[in-house]
Amino acid sequence: MRKTLAIAALAGSTALTGLALSPATAQAATQSATQSVTAATTTPVVKWGKFFSSDHKAYTFGKTWKSYGKVYTKWYGVDKPGGKKGWVWFEVYKNGSWHKFNKSWDGKVTGAWSGHGIKKVYTFTCWAGKFDNCGKKYRIY
Repeated sequence: MRKTLAIAALAGSTALTGLALSPATAQAATQSATQSVTAATTTPVVKWGKFFSSDHKAYTFGKTWKSYGKVYTKWYGVDKPGGKKGWVWFEVYKNGSWHKFNKSWDGKVTGAWSGHGIKKVYTFTCWAGKFDNCGKKYRIY
C-alpha cells in the first residue's frame, strides 16, 4: 500500500510540475513566433555615407531599411557654396529591371523615397551637373 501511495504521490507531483511549466513553455513559444514574424517583416536600418563627388565638393549620406516588403531610404545631401548644384543618383533593381532617378540640391537638403519589389539599391553623388564630377557608386541595399 505504501508503494502504491508513494508512486501515486510521485506521479502527481510530476503531473503538477508538468502543468506548472506548461504555460511558461507556451508563452516562450508565442514570444518566439512573434519575434520571428517581426524579424521577417523588418530589417535593420543600414546607415551609409558620406559618399563624395569626385572633387569632394558634395556628399550624401543616409539610411535604408525594409519593412513589410517596402524598402525605405532617407538621404541627406550637402554641397559647398559656389552656385552649382549637387546631385544624388539612385539605381534600383525593382521587379526584374533597373530604374534610375536623381535629385539635385544647392546647399543642404533632406529627401526620402520608398518602394515595393526592390532587391538592390546603388547610389552615387555628382557636383556641378547631373553627370559631372561623379564619385564612386556604392550599394546601399
